[in-house]
Amino acid sequence: MTDLAAHAGAGVSTDPRPKLEGFGNIKSIIIFGGLLAAAVLYVAYSLVVDVEDSGTKTTTILPYLLLFVALLIALGFEFVNGFHDTANAVATVIYTHSMPAPVAVVWSGFFNFLGVVLSSGAVAFGIVSLLPVELILQVGSAAGFAMVFALLIAAIIWNLGTWYLGIPASSSHTLIGSIIGVGIANALMRGQDGTSGVDWSKATEIGYSLLLSPVFGFVLAAILLLLLKLVVHNPALYQAPKGDQPPPWWIRGILMLTCTAVSFAHGSNDGQKGMGLIMLILIGTVPTAYALNRALPASQMEQFRTTSVAAAEIVKRKAEGYNVMGDPRPAVTQFVSHRKLNEGTYPSLAVLIQDISKQINEYGSLAKVPASAVGNTRNDIYLASEALRFLMKDKENDLTKEEVATLTAYKQSLDAATRFIPLWVKVAVAIALGLGTMIGWKRIVVTVGEKIGKSHLTYAQGASAELVAMATIIAADQYHLPVSTTHVLSSGIAGTMAANRSGLQMATLRNLAVAWVLTLPAAVGLSGALYWLVRQLF
Repeated sequence: MTDLAAHAGAGVSTDPRPKLEGFGNIKSIIIFGGLLAAAVLYVAYSLVVDVEDSGTKTTTILPYLLLFVALLIALGFEFVNGFHDTANAVATVIYTHSMPAPVAVVWSGFFNFLGVVLSSGAVAFGIVSLLPVELILQVGSAAGFAMVFALLIAAIIWNLGTWYLGIPASSSHTLIGSIIGVGIANALMRGQDGTSGVDWSKATEIGYSLLLSPVFGFVLAAILLLLLKLVVHNPALYQAPKGDQPPPWWIRGILMLTCTAVSFAHGSNDGQKGMGLIMLILIGTVPTAYALNRALPASQMEQFRTTSVAAAEIVKRKAEGYNVMGDPRPAVTQFVSHRKLNEGTYPSLAVLIQDISKQINEYGSLAKVPASAVGNTRNDIYLASEALRFLMKDKENDLTKEEVATLTAYKQSLDAATRFIPLWVKVAVAIALGLGTMIGWKRIVVTVGEKIGKSHLTYAQGASAELVAMATIIAADQYHLPVSTTHVLSSGIAGTMAANRSGLQMATLRNLAVAWVLTLPAAVGLSGALYWLVRQLF
């Protein structure tokens, strides 16, 4: 950088670079170890209680061994995710001296924790819906475990590699690419066209949010900085800090507020990516405890019965004139896999809805579904929900607005029965993400703070970039879409540097662009190869 090392007076340093001291003292190590131990004990206790309450019985330790390994890998992904994305939230407050580095990192980690714990889980299941339906229905099989292991290990490898090089890459991009890679490999191994293994409409929707967010970050942050210059005429806001001097109280407040909001929003959005995969792991290993939401209140069960009757009437009308001979599930599965409406879709779905209703009415509640029937009931509910999702999106159907509203209400009732996340899963992910922030933050913070622009980050630039990042992530969370904190904030800082005519370090921007372009294909290739390898070995 060109103006980071100015000196003045009697040897008094005016170097605006912050002190990036870490957490190497014995006190911090003890605190870290204590938090980790407490988290492990809480997760283990909650898991044991859930399994015992469900009445699960097993004669072998293998399912629990698989569960332990899979959970370790899933939480490892969130831990590495903390290296990357959350470091972006603290870069601006550290480089504007709004908060000391150790305080900022702990602060960010805490609000990431809160964001994860208070999240809705909608993004988690949006990610899961990208996976091949046949693998989700057989998540407890060898193919199901190969899917989870392959996509998580591929994501961890790429994230660790880019973190080691100090390149802010997107964990969201990486995970989406890993899921697509598994879908393509699974389709090819089953003798199908590789494009049939992925829900491309959902992948495109998510892809747009990931690809466009850096553009929005760059443009909006630049515009916001220029507007700030028109409104606020304090020259100190547009200059590099003098030594370790903090900004004026009001801009400092904005920077701390936006750091807090970005950390919270990051936890709420990014933390959910691991949640959905952990739920798949739990469903595959201990389905009796986690395949159905046994804690669903009686009021929601009554709502389920009401919406089920209304939805059944609509689907029956669409199915008039056709009869289903035998099991309706293969036809519904084929529709969900290929998204192609045919004459057997509605009649098969009508029978499936009736079967689900009979099962629930027979047992009285989800909590009373016997262990032997839990897996089948969960799969039926998942199939019906996904079929309704695609039917309502299909432009060829002739559903009225009233019919769509009725089917949407029924789908929401179905999702309440299967799409739930226990509190201990949220806590485990929150701690993994928060601890990852505290361990690996420095490499990415240095890149964001020193290697994007040619001059030191000013107070106004930091505030503009953080405000845009905060708004973008919160908006993405509202629309249940994953977004890259890394790309939004990095591009926002670049936008402010361009608007301020501070100059950009093209070598760093090239690295960011290369990572942005290569992450998706690299993750696709890694996860596809790992899936094939694991399937061959086991």
